[in-house]
Amino acid sequence: MSDHDFIVVGAGSAGCVLANRLSENGKYTVLLLEAGGSDLNFWIWMPIGYGKTFYRKSVNWMYRTEPDPGTGGRVSYWPRGKVMGGSSSINAMVYVRGQPEDFDEWRDMGNPGWGWDDVLPYFRKAETNDRGADEWRGGDGPLHVCTMDRDLHPLCADFIKAGEELQFPHNRDFNGARQEGVGTYQNTARDGMRMSTARAYIRPARHRPNLRVETHAHATKLLFDGTRATGIAYSQRGTMKEARARREVIVAAGAVNSPQLLQLSGIGPGADLQSHGIEVVHDSPGVGQHLQDHLGIDYLFRSRVPTLNQQLGPWYGKLWHGARYILTRRGPLSLGVNQAGGFVRTRPGLAKPNMQLFFSPVSYTKAVPGKRALMNPDTFPGFLLGAQPTRPTSRGHIALRSPDPFDVPRIFPNYLATEEDMQDMLEGSKLMRRFAETPAFRRIIEAEIAPGPEVQTDEELIDDIRARAGTVFHPVSTCRMGPDPATDVVDARLKVHGITGLRVADASVFPTLTSGNTNAPVVMLGEKAADMVLADQG
Repeated sequence: MSDHDFIVVGAGSAGCVLANRLSENGKYTVLLLEAGGSDLNFWIWMPIGYGKTFYRKSVNWMYRTEPDPGTGGRVSYWPRGKVMGGSSSINAMVYVRGQPEDFDEWRDMGNPGWGWDDVLPYFRKAETNDRGADEWRGGDGPLHVCTMDRDLHPLCADFIKAGEELQFPHNRDFNGARQEGVGTYQNTARDGMRMSTARAYIRPARHRPNLRVETHAHATKLLFDGTRATGIAYSQRGTMKEARARREVIVAAGAVNSPQLLQLSGIGPGADLQSHGIEVVHDSPGVGQHLQDHLGIDYLFRSRVPTLNQQLGPWYGKLWHGARYILTRRGPLSLGVNQAGGFVRTRPGLAKPNMQLFFSPVSYTKAVPGKRALMNPDTFPGFLLGAQPTRPTSRGHIALRSPDPFDVPRIFPNYLATEEDMQDMLEGSKLMRRFAETPAFRRIIEAEIAPGPEVQTDEELIDDIRARAGTVFHPVSTCRMGPDPATDVVDARLKVHGITGLRVADASVFPTLTSGNTNAPVVMLGEKAADMVLADQG
């Protein structure tokens, strides 16, 4: 058994931040455990390579949900990073913080210190924005955020023009003074390569003598002395090992794996744990509950003008752009697929934007795993418009399938369980049609392919939503932060209710889903969590 001051379980978007910051002053020894392997992989570092890692078991947990009534009994595919950097190594890299009101709501739910004014300094601390620092953006943090305008497809300008024709303002920075409007997205990238948290936080710290990183280390159970967490048991390449934490264990395994590990270790709904033969260390009904995720709908159009399909589809296009990328780190392979988008209100009377938009100047079919790489586009010129309600009200849950730590958990998303969520999705669908009818898009759209012009009535649109809407891969809240031990899992300092020496610090503690992509808020949370841990050490 090895001894360390802190053990961080999970080298993902928050875990890498924690391992760096906790070892930074040299006073404490830190063990970072990661179930996956190294992120030194061409398809991880090349931005558009996420189409390859999307279905790659060597770097991806490749979860699947239970059949879900809200989406017609379909099973959703949930890729989650199983590699250094976690999901920041396989995501689409869009950098969005969310709306200030998101975090003020966290504070008002009984979590002091988590309002917008409290978290903004940590967003800034984490970031180096290539446009420079200001009162909203950071200029010297580990995580580089890149403006992609020089390599964007020309159709992005048509998308922005269409938005302006619908009276949506052009916003050049969704993370600046306001989020509302249409524009282009920034990516977590630097020099044409992905900026995962492994690259941003662990690579500069890897040679610190007080930081130990263990890969292929699958955590199986937390260790306790009564109700105090004392360490972790893990399996590494078939060998069972244990490590002891003199000060704290910090679980940062993500919205799926963190509640699973707590439940396997005896922290969770008591009756459920006992049904699996697990001894209850602390009856915590909220573990695995309150699951939230963004659901989106895409509209596919055939274009009259060339799109990325014609650049990336043919073999010679792949060869040319591949060579260009290797030599210059420029071109379409240096970008994510979601190049433009925005945050808008779908109806009058709303206090803030309720819909996130995505524009991709490429079209593709998401086939079954292993059959077709996501980066292989359709043969015809096409593009996608996507809409995603920002703040869903439906709640799902995650439960153990068995007491075997290597068995995948059961995921119940419970999508579209409320009338409000379906209404937002319906308004999002109609908004895509409004975009298609603008002068800017009428000149370039040859036809609507999906769902197709025959789908017109509300009932038909709702049927299409249930048949085609899919996750945008932002699960949160399964170890929710809040003051009530009967429903919440951690307090405002991320300490697990009823347990000492144990915190959870990742997307699972979000009180609610933020308005937009979740990677940036998780990095912020890792920064703030590290400061909390160090402050509590005196």
